[in-house]
Amino acid sequence: MKLRCVIADDEPLACEGLARHIEVVDYLELIGIVQNPVELDQLMETETPDLIFLDIEMPFMTGIDFLKLKSALPPVILTTAYPNYALEAFQFDVVDYLLKPITFNRFFKAVKKARELQFLKDQKKTSGTVQPEPDYFFIKCEGKYEKIRTDEILFVQSLQNYVMIRTETGKYMTLMSLKTLEENLDPVQFIRVHKSYIVSVSKINSFEQTEIRIGDELVPISRSNKEWVHEKILSNKYFFK
Repeated sequence: MKLRCVIADDEPLACEGLARHIEVVDYLELIGIVQNPVELDQLMETETPDLIFLDIEMPFMTGIDFLKLKSALPPVILTTAYPNYALEAFQFDVVDYLLKPITFNRFFKAVKKARELQFLKDQKKTSGTVQPEPDYFFIKCEGKYEKIRTDEILFVQSLQNYVMIRTETGKYMTLMSLKTLEENLDPVQFIRVHKSYIVSVSKINSFEQTEIRIGDELVPISRSNKEWVHEKILSNKYFFK
């Protein structure tokens, strides 16, 4: 089953790039391109897309404002040149947040997530509630391939050309850059808190100005990004000052 996609973006080059990416993926079908949220709203009166690629800075209304106005939308992947909207964007349960220029690898990761969500939705319709299998990947560690479940990751530390993945059951060292691993982890669940550390938000026990406690481990927070990190940790959760 194909996912019927709509692109909402006022930049022709951005639309062309997304359209090329969509054409490569066999389970995606482009059914329309609009230049602003008003046109998107009109299109949705006659079409029923399964996935919307929504720019943020557009004429008449921003993509964020459109999300605020519409109570029921198909899955949305935000596409923007501005990273500062990310915190607000994820409050609307968007599938992903892609920064321009959008590489195919990053695009493919986002649409793969959208496809999995659609699959789970379809399964629930036909067979009741389905518990998704935990996400995982394999790394080469000490001459063998180790299975790493993402829901068991506590944090990841960069050690020159290697990364150390700390999980609930152990430590695993592999030859990989922190950037490569970051690009393949869910940005909602995992955040870069320091140039050398990525943490799982759900595993955080407490945090202060410049450090995070996860179990018995302390992870530093970059001083330059501490405000953003604090906001990201607290987003979508109730807390008391």
